[in-house]
Amino acid sequence: MNPNPTRAPIASLRLLLPQLRPYLPRAIGAGVALLLAAAMTLAIGQGLKGLIDNGFSGGAEGLNGAALAMGGIVAVLAVATSARYYLVSWLGERVAADLRRRVFDHVLSLSPAFFETARTGDILSRMTADVGLLQSLIGSAISMGLRNALTGLGALAMLVATSAKLAGIMLVVLPLVVAPLVLFGRRERRLSRTAQERVADLAATAEEALNGLRIVQAFTHEPQDRKRFGEEVERSVGAALRRIASRTALILAVILFGFGAITFSLWVGGQDVVAGRMTGGELSAFVFYAVLLASSGATMSELWGEIQRAAAAADRLLEILAAKPAIAAPAHPVALPVPAAGRLAFEEVGFRYPTRPDTAALDGFSLIVEPGETVALVGPSGAGKTTVFQLLLRFYDPQAGRVMVDGVDVAQADPAALRARIGIVPQDPAIFSASVAENIRYGRPDATDAEVRAAAEAAAADGFIARLPQGYDTHLGARGVTLSGGQRQRIAIARAILRDAPILLLDEATSALDAESEQAVQQALEALSRGRTTLVVAHRLATVRNADRIVVMEAGRIVAMGTHEALVREGGLYARLAALQFGEG
Repeated sequence: MNPNPTRAPIASLRLLLPQLRPYLPRAIGAGVALLLAAAMTLAIGQGLKGLIDNGFSGGAEGLNGAALAMGGIVAVLAVATSARYYLVSWLGERVAADLRRRVFDHVLSLSPAFFETARTGDILSRMTADVGLLQSLIGSAISMGLRNALTGLGALAMLVATSAKLAGIMLVVLPLVVAPLVLFGRRERRLSRTAQERVADLAATAEEALNGLRIVQAFTHEPQDRKRFGEEVERSVGAALRRIASRTALILAVILFGFGAITFSLWVGGQDVVAGRMTGGELSAFVFYAVLLASSGATMSELWGEIQRAAAAADRLLEILAAKPAIAAPAHPVALPVPAAGRLAFEEVGFRYPTRPDTAALDGFSLIVEPGETVALVGPSGAGKTTVFQLLLRFYDPQAGRVMVDGVDVAQADPAALRARIGIVPQDPAIFSASVAENIRYGRPDATDAEVRAAAEAAAADGFIARLPQGYDTHLGARGVTLSGGQRQRIAIARAILRDAPILLLDEATSALDAESEQAVQQALEALSRGRTTLVVAHRLATVRNADRIVVMEAGRIVAMGTHEALVREGGLYARLAALQFGEG
């Protein structure tokens, strides 16, 4: 995910237009309130002029009338400003929520290949910090920018109407105020993006260490991780300080030239008042409009920096939204036959992972699994066993050959329809921060409590669940840290049992179980496998010796196939593995 250097400075903010469209009435209401507030702000200058010129010379009656008029202006200004604040703040919150949902929905659609290079911490930073910048833009910066632009232009017009000579002085200085906005804008955006990327690096480093905290502590690696995080913190601070220095120079230039011009104009206007060429009220109004113009310019300079930061944030979000899933449903998917039979076929499949293009994970792999058959895949690590599962689930597409389910090429089927026919128990099961029941129900959200309990009993999990503080309602910590490895795996097995899919994938499903639990779960899995097409990946041959067929893999190829007894008699790789584990051969 790299920045697009050719994009116009704030073109990325077009990202916000679709998000604002559903809330157009509120946006219009905020615009009306903004216009009214700007008009009342400008009217204060005329009220000030009338208060000085008419109120002081017109006696108590004139003073009362001028003060009443000024009070009315202030009251309308207060109501309009508060209405504008509420509406734009509401818009900011609503758009940020919708944008986070949009990004999250898109990220869930991306293929595993995307996450081979993307960092989870960086993605989370974009969904939180970067969206937060856009929220601030909508909730305050845009509104303030428009308000100050309107009041600035109105103040300039009123300056000319009040005193053309003094307004001329202000107009001479105006380019000196605008120039820094243009000169510093591009640099501000670049520095803002760099600062946001350093924050993302910080989040990624922290997430990595916290996810592996037990390993960090087990290997007493805390000093090194503290040092690494500290270095990332300093990099982040350095990038932020460079952005702050740029913004400081911008603010300095705008205020220096803007208020310097006001001071000079006030001196010239004072000369005119002394000479009788101008009234005190006119000079007061001019000073008010001049201060309003200068403060609008100063505020605009600060807001321009906020806009640049938001544009950089939008850049980073657009990069995620522009990422296309490598795996997507065809425009006209081929329907899988109903009812499902569960016949699997791998036809001369060749596959290399995107991040490892020089190594073939599968090379000319061909295998047919008949409906209801249990086939075990065995072999050394890196032989390609788990890759078979990845292709069957269509997390990747092979570069050669085809993967077929019930006679349909999975590349031509809807991935959701395909995966709905598959239940899986991975080697490292995902446990979510939810209750036990919700974790088991993950594959079938509509399952009843009785069905959840039955699945847990079949997975030999009901016993330990009953001992938890709230039983099936016990909330499990992030990644299931409150459970042992064996307990997590039994939850995953119960989830697959409840899924009740015609195709079952078991990837080292009993690797984290003790001997007693393994025997109970193995019996449950054997019962579950009956009538289902089952693929089993295992290193412990005891768990697969009763499979209908055992497929021996090495370097992405099938090197032998048969029953346990036949493969032991045949010799070769399987016989060596059996000799190591059983003393057979």
